[in-house]
Amino acid sequence: MIGARPFLAAVFLVALSLTPADQGRSDEQSEISDQMRAYALWQQGYLLHLNGRYQAAVDSFRESIEILPTAEGHTFLGWSLSMLGHLEEALAECKKAIALDPDYGNPYNDIGVYLMELGRPDEAVPWFEKAIAAKRYCCYQFAHFNLGHVRLKQENYHAAKRSFEEALRHDPDYLPARMALEYLEAEIGKPL
Repeated sequence: MIGARPFLAAVFLVALSLTPADQGRSDEQSEISDQMRAYALWQQGYLLHLNGRYQAAVDSFRESIEILPTAEGHTFLGWSLSMLGHLEEALAECKKAIALDPDYGNPYNDIGVYLMELGRPDEAVPWFEKAIAAKRYCCYQFAHFNLGHVRLKQENYHAAKRSFEEALRHDPDYLPARMALEYLEAEIGKPL
């Protein structure tokens, strides 16, 4: 990706610049500084992850969590761990995220995905349902699609179709759900 390295370097420098000693500051100023440092490290981890540098992302997310544990920090740490093949650790991080913020939908969906990757799709269903019911989730279409995927594997075609349609209701341009519906119509060949 052109331009990613200079941008990543700039984020890293911002993170470093936010680490001055808090000597002589009030507790409130220190707390704000810690929040800023933790967020900068989280952003750095996110960019490292997007650039495929998963171990470096893990290190950034862990450092961010050491400063200020957040549901986002644990969830994204789990995501990077999963890319390194550490699915059980990823599951544990998502459960920590849920303990910090039960309204945050991402870790529920991620747990479902990791369970699917571990060959346990039936166990994933309630996690996708929790993601769908979460109060704070940017991407409900993901959980609906993933639930549809499980339903498709279970040969519950009507439920799969409903899930894929619901994914498209949240994001009409979500190509995986559109392709899944086309597959159901073409390959299954049954009127649903």
